Amino acid sequence: MNIKERPPVAICSDSHFFEKDKSNSILVMGVGNYLMGDEGIGVHIIQEMSKNQLPEYIDILDGGTGGFLLLNCFEAYKTIIFVDATMDGKPAGTISLIRPKFASDFPSALSVHDVGLKDMIEAVYLMEEIPDIHLFTVSIEELNPMTIELNEKVSAAIPEIIKQILNHSAELHLKKS
Repeated sequence: MNIKERPPVAICSDSHFFEKDKSNSILVMGVGNYLMGDEGIGVHIIQEMSKNQLPEYIDILDGGTGGFLLLNCFEAYKTIIFVDATMDGKPAGTISLIRPKFASDFPSALSVHDVGLKDMIEAVYLMEEIPDIHLFTVSIEELNPMTIELNEKVSAAIPEIIKQILNHSAELHLKKS
């Protein structure tokens, strides 16, 4: 069901995280470099999700390659779903759900922002309260610098991963209720 486009939440200050109680909200954060082709799939997914009416308990965020700048999200939300590309040797467009407990549990080949994302996750595990983290990955085969175009198989996975994210979010939300 398509409706008027809902822009992804853009974080410009810490105050955003204290404007409403997010204890029952789930943050879906797409990460990746939008200008590196398939590596930006997480951002493309957030853009597509912004075009649909989402349940009230879901917030979306284009995390780009934000790294440590995204740490406030981990203080504000008790449940976070990451969406990212991975070069894991699986066919392009393969969708996986991972429940990482440590930064080392993230796929070893999280493309070009690997170090920043893993460093940020390590910092999260040093926090007093650790959110429930889920990671959806889309397998990619190559990086294509300076393009926003996606591989046909990666692009074709977008509707399915959105469906899986929404279903998974609904299950998580019901467990909280």
